[in-house]
Amino acid sequence: MAFKITDACVNCGACEGDCPVGAIVEQGDKRVIEADKCISCGSCAASCPTEAITEE
Repeated sequence: MAFKITDACVNCGACEGDCPVGAIVEQGDKRVIEADKCISCGSCAASCPTEAITEE
């Protein structure tokens, strides 16, 4: 099950560097997780300071 980034995201980028498969990209003024690349490891959720990343 892939993770998703909610509206609580402040676009700090902490999650992007922790994703081992590069599934997180910046689109406009926010970060998104490309579901087809996500391996559901949870690294992004663990590094998010605003708890904006949840399981889909």
